[in-house]
Amino acid sequence: MDGHIRRATEADYPLLAALIRTSFKDVAVRFRLKAKTCPSHPAFCTDEKIKNAAAKGEEYFILMEDSRAIGCVGLQRANRDVYFMEMLAVLPEYRSKGYGSYLVNHCLRLARGRSARRVVVGVIADQKELIEWYRWLGFRFKQYARFHDLPYSVAFMYNDVLLQQELFFEAEAA
Repeated sequence: MDGHIRRATEADYPLLAALIRTSFKDVAVRFRLKAKTCPSHPAFCTDEKIKNAAAKGEEYFILMEDSRAIGCVGLQRANRDVYFMEMLAVLPEYRSKGYGSYLVNHCLRLARGRSARRVVVGVIADQKELIEWYRWLGFRFKQYARFHDLPYSVAFMYNDVLLQQELFFEAEAA
């Protein structure tokens, strides 16, 4: 893997929205999601949504391979102890190569360096393979939730970064 992560700027909002839409298109197809019935799903992400999230404090990071943007992730502080990780996206042709883990690890390190205790992520509850992947990365199941504007249940998972990640960080560095 020859990627590096950089902090996104306002000029990157169109790039971020395109990366997210492209990366989540297969999920929208799989779960038959449409922009009219599920506009908040990442497959329908817009520049404006990125801009609004950034204005509320969400930080975005872009994964580059050579000079091509191939993935991204958002990280937002919920409170002193908790961060939410959102919009984790890797272009389909770059999946299963460690890039997603690299982005997650970046967020866990940032949160840990900022003395947060926990990073939380939400995924479609029926994406069992994604839930297992997060478990492999040290996340634990927290709860299921239903939202009135979503046609699916969300599984929330968390990683207690101050307690569990030291060995994972060392393994990633090796």
